[in-house]
Amino acid sequence: MDPIWREQFGFEYRRQPRPVMARGSKYPNGHREIWHSHEQAQLFYAMEGAVRVLTPMGSWMLPPMRAIWLPPGVDHELHAIGEVNSYSVYLEPDAAPWLWPACRVVLVTSLMHELTIALAQQPHDYGPDSLGAHIAPLLLAVLRGAEATLQGGLPLPSDRRLRAICSALLMAPANDDTLDEWSATVGASARTLARLFRQETGLTFGQWRQQLRLVEAMARLAVGDPVSKVADELGYQSSSSFIAMFRREIGETPNRLLRRT
Repeated sequence: MDPIWREQFGFEYRRQPRPVMARGSKYPNGHREIWHSHEQAQLFYAMEGAVRVLTPMGSWMLPPMRAIWLPPGVDHELHAIGEVNSYSVYLEPDAAPWLWPACRVVLVTSLMHELTIALAQQPHDYGPDSLGAHIAPLLLAVLRGAEATLQGGLPLPSDRRLRAICSALLMAPANDDTLDEWSATVGASARTLARLFRQETGLTFGQWRQQLRLVEAMARLAVGDPVSKVADELGYQSSSSFIAMFRREIGETPNRLLRRT
């Protein structure tokens, strides 16, 4: 909640029972958690299935064992893709001084996963000498050192012309139009569009479109679409060229990534 509303209406900040808590959740394919936010920071990931996470700044596709960090107060929406078995860790803002101020995706290690499961099995009001009280600081230490990745992220620009292009590509990710072709549609030169894409997203136009195709590929593969169909629908000439691109960008084949537990 924005501090101005807290001051205006006298809402008190409600702390959770313990500074660091965890819980597991299962969602059926197609389940949608509508826009909401938390007063605590949240680390969310799926052990099975995939999840699309939307925020005002962009979207992220999380295959198994990739977690998104959501700072306190960030509006977000979750879409379950396939049968999802997930975990969340909630942290009070003062639980760790290093809390990241922006969304990021991190790789979930086996140790981080096992610690999260163990903490989720503890009561929310675990005692000061309980197993949960020993797990929490170790989980924080592991999380602090977690490796970040840009894979699966799709930043959204604010410029209305870029938004028009991005909206069209989201509807048709196989579209191969060049910036010269888009310039006539949105009323800006290709040079201007190229500069704005890098300035507002940190990616070139080509990188943004390829990231979109990776995100869409993971979503379609997660619900069981065969690689050949996904490759064809995303504009690749063959399954082998799609798999080669996927391995180059992600570091794993599509099947291996989505089957990881």
